Amino acid sequence: MGILYDYEDVVLIRQAEKPGDPTEITVNCPDKIGLGCDLCRIILRFGLSISRGDSSTDGKWCYILFWVVGKPNTRWNLLHRRLLEVCPSCSSASGISFYKPEFQQQPKPPDVFLLKFWCYYDWKGLLHDITEALCELELTIKRVKVSTAPDGRVMDLFFVTDTRNELHTQERRDEAIYHLKDVLGDAMISCEIELAGPEVTGCSQGSSFLPPAITEEIFSLELPDGHQNGSPASNALIVTMDNSLSPSHTHVHIICQDQKGRIYDIMRTLKDYNIQTSYGRFFANAKGIFEADLLVMQADGKKLVDPNKQNALSSRLKMELFCPLRVAVESRGPDTELLVANPVELCGRGRPLVFYDITLALKILKIQIFSVEIGRHMIQDREWEVYRILLDEEEGSCVSRNKIEEGVRKKLMGWY
Repeated sequence: MGILYDYEDVVLIRQAEKPGDPTEITVNCPDKIGLGCDLCRIILRFGLSISRGDSSTDGKWCYILFWVVGKPNTRWNLLHRRLLEVCPSCSSASGISFYKPEFQQQPKPPDVFLLKFWCYYDWKGLLHDITEALCELELTIKRVKVSTAPDGRVMDLFFVTDTRNELHTQERRDEAIYHLKDVLGDAMISCEIELAGPEVTGCSQGSSFLPPAITEEIFSLELPDGHQNGSPASNALIVTMDNSLSPSHTHVHIICQDQKGRIYDIMRTLKDYNIQTSYGRFFANAKGIFEADLLVMQADGKKLVDPNKQNALSSRLKMELFCPLRVAVESRGPDTELLVANPVELCGRGRPLVFYDITLALKILKIQIFSVEIGRHMIQDREWEVYRILLDEEEGSCVSRNKIEEGVRKKLMGWY
């Protein structure tokens, strides 16, 4: 098994010896609350799935090992750089950094750029092909507007931010345009990239209003006793907490069905509750059952003994494990609207690749997209990134709305 990066021992990536075997990612660096969440988010952004994981920390230094599987064309060099970027420097090992958003100085929001291009014609899956190209360029989509002229030409407007913070340079813009031309071929008429001014970004946030029927349908969920719609595995969902196994930590035991981003959902929840994970072990078996054992403590270094705090954390974990993303298909007059709600971390980031998975599911179902609205909404004291997608249903389409909802949910959850 070859070591890809012997020049840097903070992050090591060891590729599998045989095709199909997992690749090992080792992180050895100073600890901070939320580090596991940040690492899992990056791994998820690269289209990889964590099949197993181990982590431990003494409160200052941590050691994390992930076994990941996924795309054969993964850009390991780039993944290595992105993982390094979220690891604390060695100088921070003198004390653990707790996540306290109310006292942290928020970083400057990234610049928003407008990517505008015309195509001679549309085709099923066009929006997904563009989305895939933008993901490969490490551009994050904030909003999309799709318009079709009477002559069949298509104008697409994408409001994006750049993970590399280089889109203000001509070289980076040329790279993006060249890559998009390579994907779209002769269908592209023109492509422009410009910095979006405040008057444009202010109009790009989408409507702040969601109809009551939508919020009630998507966000008022209760944990049912039956099977989850579209799930291929048992609906087992167990979260228990025990303070008798360790003198200094609360033991959290989780059993649930496996799905994409499972470890990220757990770590995201613990990060938002400012909970430190001193030890963690995660594993998914061949039957699709996921199991996790965690030793955790509060930001003050004490166990989680308050019953109210235990119940709050347990309830949130159960809800995030059962339904991390909300999906619904509604009628908007004679048209059909697909709605997907993505929870946003307290630090302002949502689950990655959600729009990518949505457009891929619709491409597989051979359904075209008429328009897209992406907006942030505060609902039930939480911020959500809501995708409202108006579907272009052809006359005589045989894809039912239940089939659309099921197909999108399966793709989002990784139930292939």
